[in-house]
Amino acid sequence: MIYLAGISIAVFFEFLLISKKNKTEPDKILVLWMFLVTVHLFLFYISFIEEIYNYPFLLGVNLPLPLLHGVFLYLYVGSVTNQLPARKNILGIHFIPAIVTYLYLIAFFILPADQKILVFKNRGAGYEVFNTIRVIATGLSGIVYVTWSGLLLRKHRRRILDKFSYQEKIDLQWLRILTWGLGGIWLLIFVRDDTAVFGGAAVLVFLIGFFGIRQARIFAPEQVPVSEQEQKGKYAKSGLTRDLSEKLYQELIRLMNEEAIYRKNDLSADDLASRLKTHPNYLSQIINEKEGQNFYDFVNHYRVEEFKRIVANPNNLNVTLLSLAFDCGFNSKSSFNRYFKKATGQTPSEYFANLTKS
Repeated sequence: MIYLAGISIAVFFEFLLISKKNKTEPDKILVLWMFLVTVHLFLFYISFIEEIYNYPFLLGVNLPLPLLHGVFLYLYVGSVTNQLPARKNILGIHFIPAIVTYLYLIAFFILPADQKILVFKNRGAGYEVFNTIRVIATGLSGIVYVTWSGLLLRKHRRRILDKFSYQEKIDLQWLRILTWGLGGIWLLIFVRDDTAVFGGAAVLVFLIGFFGIRQARIFAPEQVPVSEQEQKGKYAKSGLTRDLSEKLYQELIRLMNEEAIYRKNDLSADDLASRLKTHPNYLSQIINEKEGQNFYDFVNHYRVEEFKRIVANPNNLNVTLLSLAFDCGFNSKSSFNRYFKKATGQTPSEYFANLTKS
């Protein structure tokens, strides 16, 4: 059954995470989340086959758990993208709803086994108000944390465009799929279809474990760039003078035009700032103010213009378009096609066809 497969995969990934050396903060959060998922799937499975009535002390243990998955999604996304609050102690407030629920259930937990079984077999008789509040709270938790995590990922995407000239391996597309996939599972809670909910959860376990184990942290804390709005406020107090800005800008243009530094396919703002012997924040400010672009668009604009120049050279007629793109600094076919279409309104093939016609 899919539930047993989900439990097995969760246990396997939990073992891999625990045995992983040099665990990062996201890894540690994932260890706890995967343990929670394993316990939750196990409790559902033994309830599904009605084996839980042989272990009545487990009855009700699973009820507050749905209030925790959204929390761990937020913590994980925030940690991977370095957007959690600096004061980690305030994160404890996210666990209050689950803690309050467990405190309320103490009176149920101490009931005799036969009474607890009777309550469950009668679909929570005597706890109707509690169950209604719990379902509503679970739904709201899903909406809040899935939306919050989605906003963090959106902010993360804007930030990497100010930091890197490429997006491969750092755009966290899989995490967006996970976030909205978890949101879809939450919608099923309102349908009250537990088999679909936990079936979907078993599939998401694989995504969480497989990609989570491979995921490295995108930024070191001191490297996190600020958003465009944050930059505008920061620029007001920037120590970058007009003369220094102009001097650095001229040197930047020289590096791009004469040394074609954009051909380095993993070029980052840190790399370019190091060549200019300035701070990456100053570099971002200069590009934003002088060019009206973020770092990603600034560098890839040069790559597109270089591609247009060399593809027009008759000596390159026997070279594939992708090889020429790699020579210009692009590091994947998808990123090249995507940005070229954005910049020119044509695919590379369409551009080349029109070029040869003319």
